[in-house]
Amino acid sequence: MKVDGTHYRSLWWNAEVAVLEIIDQRALPYQFVTQPVETMADFAAAIAEMRVRGAPLIGATAAYGMARAMADDPSNANVQAAYDHLYATRPTAVNLRWALDRCRAVLLPMGPSDRARAALELAHAIADEDVEINRQIGLHGLDLIREIAATKAPGEPVRLLTHCNAGWLATVDWGTATSPIYHAHDAGIPLHVWVDETRPRNQGALTAWELGSHGVPHSYVTDNAGGHLMQHGLVDMVITGTDRTTRTGDVCNKIGTYLKALAAWDNGVPFYVALPSPTIDWTVSDGVASIPIEERDPREVSHIQGTTEDGTIGLVQVTPQGTGTGNPAFDVTPSRLVTGLITERGVCAASAEGLATLFPDQAGGAHADAG
Repeated sequence: MKVDGTHYRSLWWNAEVAVLEIIDQRALPYQFVTQPVETMADFAAAIAEMRVRGAPLIGATAAYGMARAMADDPSNANVQAAYDHLYATRPTAVNLRWALDRCRAVLLPMGPSDRARAALELAHAIADEDVEINRQIGLHGLDLIREIAATKAPGEPVRLLTHCNAGWLATVDWGTATSPIYHAHDAGIPLHVWVDETRPRNQGALTAWELGSHGVPHSYVTDNAGGHLMQHGLVDMVITGTDRTTRTGDVCNKIGTYLKALAAWDNGVPFYVALPSPTIDWTVSDGVASIPIEERDPREVSHIQGTTEDGTIGLVQVTPQGTGTGNPAFDVTPSRLVTGLITERGVCAASAEGLATLFPDQAGGAHADAG
């Protein structure tokens, strides 16, 4: 997507100096900062500290981390050591494991002398595949938005509600939940997007920054406003991303997604999830019981980042001194609350049967819960 007229991916390979560069998302939406990621410690920190975030982007970053490791030491032992080091950074997003498994499966059978080149080529391929997957999700989601637009009066916008940032910043490009929005806007369909703030970390601000940069009309609202908007007929469709989806269609996403799904169900509002296939965990059937939920730094709840009137970025404590906090980063929305899954192969029911219809090549190998 574009920032001030210049196209960016959320990560890119700088061939001149043979280094990966990323957008440091901790500085957004206040500052646009890019930085190199050079060492294995840098890669692990970039993922763990959420300089990069979003399941697809985490997976692509990890693939480049494996390439860095092979450039340093292509031994068998280091293939596994790098895998373990990167896998420990974030426990919930399945794309991390998917990318690392794919890298290990390719690298271990070949000789050490070939591994650095092969690992970098694979990282490039994973990044490019993510862009195309998200583009296709956007095209299938566009069809759903067109159907709603056809019921509107001329010029009346389709009103969408999002949660968290499932935009191009969370992927390599296009985004998941935002890809249908960008395609619809570019096709000339009138839109208005309700952007949840998404506490903690206020990741809705990243979505607002993205949409504003692309010219998509939107309003930034509190997390708790979603149900009210649905009750008053101001939401035509909810669309979110996912960090892990079970083979039966349960969806694990940013904390608060479950509450949006409940409100949508109660008000008859379609609730769709944009689902890249690498985010499907075919080993898990019960999301509530089996998906590990990351518990993050309490300061993400007790403090909030913002800017002062003079533009200074800082943290402000919003809780009483000494008050404890809890910070589960994700929740699970049961498949019964999900209207449909928008994948790169089409839209399907949030069920084992629905996913198997689109992905028979992968569903056939599903097995009992590993969580």
